[in-house]
Amino acid sequence: MPGDKVEAESDVAGDELLAPRDPGVPEAVEIYDTTLRDGAQLEGISLTVDDKLRIADELDNLGVHFIEGGWPGANPKDIEFFERAGKELRFEHSTLVAFGSTRRPKGKVDDDATLRNLLDAGTSAVCIVGKSSDFHVTDTLRTSLDEGEAMVADSVRFLTDAGVRVLFDAEHFFDGWKLNPEYSLRILEAAAEHGAETLVLCDTNGGSMPHEVEAIVREITGHFKDDVKVGVHLHDDTGCGVANALAGVRGGARQVQGTMNGYGERTGNCNLTTIIPNLSLKMGVRTLADGRMARLTAASHRIAEIVNITPDPQAPYVGSSAFAHKAGLHVSAIARRKDAYEHVDPVAIGNDTRFVVSEMAGRATLDLKARELGLDLDGPVLNDVIDELKKLEHEGYHFEAADGSLELLMRRATGWQQPYFSVESFRVIVSEADEVRHDTEAIVKLLVDGERVLRIGEGNGPVHALDAAVRSAIGERFPQLEKVHLTDFKVRVLDTNRGTGAVTRVLIDSTDGERTWSTIGVSENVIIASWKALEDSLVFGLLHADDE
Repeated sequence: MPGDKVEAESDVAGDELLAPRDPGVPEAVEIYDTTLRDGAQLEGISLTVDDKLRIADELDNLGVHFIEGGWPGANPKDIEFFERAGKELRFEHSTLVAFGSTRRPKGKVDDDATLRNLLDAGTSAVCIVGKSSDFHVTDTLRTSLDEGEAMVADSVRFLTDAGVRVLFDAEHFFDGWKLNPEYSLRILEAAAEHGAETLVLCDTNGGSMPHEVEAIVREITGHFKDDVKVGVHLHDDTGCGVANALAGVRGGARQVQGTMNGYGERTGNCNLTTIIPNLSLKMGVRTLADGRMARLTAASHRIAEIVNITPDPQAPYVGSSAFAHKAGLHVSAIARRKDAYEHVDPVAIGNDTRFVVSEMAGRATLDLKARELGLDLDGPVLNDVIDELKKLEHEGYHFEAADGSLELLMRRATGWQQPYFSVESFRVIVSEADEVRHDTEAIVKLLVDGERVLRIGEGNGPVHALDAAVRSAIGERFPQLEKVHLTDFKVRVLDTNRGTGAVTRVLIDSTDGERTWSTIGVSENVIIASWKALEDSLVFGLLHADDE
């Protein structure tokens, strides 16, 4: 590919992150994160001030250029955020930005509350939104086109005169350009002439297509040349948010605005966890601060945890399944060449290769998994494991979702037997306490160090009661069990046509505070299926507690 070869530093010494760059593409693109404002508009997200501060700190560690903190004065939460951010946050890489709008129609900048709040926020940079579509000026603001232009010019001049950096967000720009390009350009020129350092072209309704974005951005960057930076702000309503951002950069944009994990109202915003590696690893464009790319996966997952949304396992680059290989043919090739079925080195973005074991697994998959666990599976044992896996998955097991049970199965194939306890019998009794509540009691008979132990446990369901009974029986011998907790419990009926006699699959997620694991049980009896998953969970937890 023609063009200069650009390299960036990595947390992994010697790694070459950037691809060769096309000559027409900018050498570097600023990353402007608006998770704290645009992203927070996603249904189901409700951030506290502490949440916003933690996310801002995470974004600075990631190395983005700008962090949009919110709209000061719009609500008490954003007021408190900017007050605390100035005292509590010490950014190393990022610039905090306050967001607001232009002055009101027919108003004066000197007494405009929104502009005053932007200055009071105390940030060195602000981003103001203004209408760049004649339709929105006349029909939404209900004012004249000249007044719409004056609102932008007056507001940008007022803020630059106050000594702050101004980014101008041209709302509905692409739609406006298609209807009346002359007026949309007038708005951009008004912002540029009065001191805006970046003109951000916004696809507010998210309806533009990549070929349109690239052509329009190229026309704007060609008009302004190097006098002012041009940025793009894309929404994902057509599923083209990332593609449109790439198109915008190909058209000459030097800033991309978006959100972590693509959070945002409706269908979301341009996803920074995808656009950043696409720009750097595929197009040779510098994005994050040096050495920060390898933090991308961790930042994505940590922010997902803060906003309380489960990360998408199939998200490009940062998803847990992004570099997971299940088919035996793929794994066999990767065992020889890592790049055989991976388009980039996952280490570059802080992710890793995973080998998922299922009925599709071949010898290479299991051999790699065994080596990962430190197990020596010779040829005959390996064949036995493959046969057992295929038999169990035919019965309804699903080992790619149950890493804990898979490890125990492979260890047992080597002759290992768990030394903690063996089960003689268990019983679960449910009694009706009242019309709403039911009491559950479990009785377990275990052999522990050759001693027969009988214990009773109570809980709000059969799994809870069984867990309580086992812990009562072995807890004194194995105090490390206190760290093991069940975090999720899933039940799936596999053959619904059999009604109440259907086979049931139970998955249990557990943690010891450091690692997490999943275990599985399958049976026509949901209690037995639950017990199998629970037993594996406790055994796995005890096994790895011995490692510490």
